[in-house]
Amino acid sequence: MTEAMPDNRFLQGAFAPIDTEYEFAELKIEGEVPRDLNGSFYRNGPNQQFPPRGDYHLFAGDGMTHAFHIDDGKVSYRNRWIRTAKFKLEQEHNKAMIDPMNPFNSEQGFEEFVFNDKDGLANTACVWHAGKFLVMEEGHPPFEVDPFTLESLGSYNYGGKLETAMTAHPKLDPLTGEMVFFAYMASGPFASDVALHKVNAEGVLTESHMIDTPYPAMVHDFVVTENYILFPIFPLIGTLERAMEGKMPFAWEPDQGATVGVIPRHGSPADIRWVECDPVFVFHFMNGFDRDGVITVDACQFAYAPLFPRPDGTMLPDNDAKLTRWTIDLNNPSARVVHHQLNGDRSEFPVIDPRRAMQDYRYGYHTSANSDDGEMYNKVVAVDLGAGTTSSYTFGERRTNFISEAIFVPRAEDAAENDGYLLTVATDLSEGKSSLAILDAQNVDAGPIAKAQLEHRIPIGFHGGWRPAS
Repeated sequence: MTEAMPDNRFLQGAFAPIDTEYEFAELKIEGEVPRDLNGSFYRNGPNQQFPPRGDYHLFAGDGMTHAFHIDDGKVSYRNRWIRTAKFKLEQEHNKAMIDPMNPFNSEQGFEEFVFNDKDGLANTACVWHAGKFLVMEEGHPPFEVDPFTLESLGSYNYGGKLETAMTAHPKLDPLTGEMVFFAYMASGPFASDVALHKVNAEGVLTESHMIDTPYPAMVHDFVVTENYILFPIFPLIGTLERAMEGKMPFAWEPDQGATVGVIPRHGSPADIRWVECDPVFVFHFMNGFDRDGVITVDACQFAYAPLFPRPDGTMLPDNDAKLTRWTIDLNNPSARVVHHQLNGDRSEFPVIDPRRAMQDYRYGYHTSANSDDGEMYNKVVAVDLGAGTTSSYTFGERRTNFISEAIFVPRAEDAAENDGYLLTVATDLSEGKSSLAILDAQNVDAGPIAKAQLEHRIPIGFHGGWRPAS
């Protein structure tokens, strides 16, 4: 970065990008890293390389991945920008050339780049599956990265079989090893459809299906249970007309209604059933399961989509998500989504013990905030859905402290649900430093049992992941 970033809330303070790629062989440890915790913890997020073209949106930053490698009580660290086609093009020209949110605002002659690009931004999430470490955003195929060095290896398309983008939130079946993922607007920009894909435990793409949707919606996350796949279609709608007028292409249009497409997981997408839903919005689902035709889903539910405008271009005010349980009784011919708020806490970036994915479960975890003073999440919350109770730990004042999504890692493969660790990146803005914080998932309110300390700050990002050492 050679120029100062503009005065944009997502380019300043906790969101401000860093301009250095670091590598530390051994971090200073406060406390003691458990000896049974071995593997790599990753964080992925936007880290804009150059001052952007026009208005900057948080989702449009160049991807940067951070890796904490944990081995026998010691922790090493490195971070790398993902060398996408956009990143390399702009590095060559030493300035921003592309506007990912509005292709028509790109450098003259490069408007078609966004429509033809196969790399995207690689700035949202990551997954370790079948021996591949993939980083994703939702508008392009995944991007393969070396899990140890973070070297960029390039766009990955499963041997040419993947012809659409890949969601930032693939679902891994812990019993079969299958990975299920999707892409929205799959057949082209602003198309009214989603694509459904399945990859087996060996990393072979085995199924791909195209499914029509009521309108061209942004679909960030979805739900997979033992017997069903759910596509939530909320009225965050994209149009080419808005993009050509220089407006944000996506806008919140609640008058269009909302619906959830329910597909038999082991049947045919032709058997999709559309179930009416309140016009709410969910970025992230905690988990879902089904029993005797009744589907239960836990979601961090917003009243409306944050970070996006109304159709006239005026921004919607911020609003907080609350942990909400959905119930869909497919035995009812007039089934609709029934919403029940579980508690009043702010709730985002939900995770579970991955061994309970797609199944009935008891424990979940999410980030939260302890005050209205600030905009970052500074609290990690453990939820006991069976007892209806929570426990939490707050990382300092919200104005100057924030944490990332906390990833659950089981203590051992045969450990009980909830017997493991929560890993998060904790940042103190007043010191300009971040650390890997490790908490005991069964004793969250006691705070971190260990911190691996950095001398620099990791900007607010989106999602993380875990690769076990074995």
